[in-house]
Amino acid sequence: MTTTAQTIVLVHGAYADSSSWNGSIDALREAGHRVVAVANPLRGLESDGDYLRSVLEGIEGPIVVAGHSYGGAVMSHAADGNTNVTALVYVASFLAEVGESLLELVEKFPGAQLGGAAVATPYRSADGTTQTELTIDPARFPDLFGADVDRAVAERMAVTQRPFALAAFTAPATRAAWRSIESWVLLAAQDLAIPAELSRFMAERADAHLVEVDASHAVSVSQPGAVTDIILEAARATAPAEG
Repeated sequence: MTTTAQTIVLVHGAYADSSSWNGSIDALREAGHRVVAVANPLRGLESDGDYLRSVLEGIEGPIVVAGHSYGGAVMSHAADGNTNVTALVYVASFLAEVGESLLELVEKFPGAQLGGAAVATPYRSADGTTQTELTIDPARFPDLFGADVDRAVAERMAVTQRPFALAAFTAPATRAAWRSIESWVLLAAQDLAIPAELSRFMAERADAHLVEVDASHAVSVSQPGAVTDIILEAARATAPAEG
């Protein structure tokens, strides 16, 4: 009896893009999996989740979804009810309960510092209304977002960061796929966006498999080996058997 290779779907979080997974992609492919690194719109929890849901619905066969930071909230929405999704991997990420916003979660425990470095900017949305998006002060980004990332790389990440709509941070979650899909959590002990105490609380509440590493919020960049390992662990543990 053999196991079926899955499609690994990677969902980046706020202030980031799909390149944040570059350190893991080759290893995941070498392990025999197809890899899809999704461009998360970062415009709204519901709409971003619907977009990812459409991506997942277009994939045949078993799927493991990994989300970093806000990407975890998006995949919790998108994977709910999709029977092809065998595992969820939350990488320094949010596991929100239905009715709970990410703002509420970061206020549950001390230690989150990104808010104090956020820069709010108005933008015009597709429906013509004026909304607010957030970026992190580039001068503070390296220390707050990726203190263990090579400084030159972290400074480049600060320049290329993608704005995050404030509405996505304050909207209540409407789905929680971790309630029905086996989940793994990678806790970054030096995380200044999702503090360790909050990450541990969410993992325990979800009855998720918990792995802790000494890393910053940008763990997918600073410690891609640890990220790869937990994704492969989830894939092995939930791979459907053939034969």
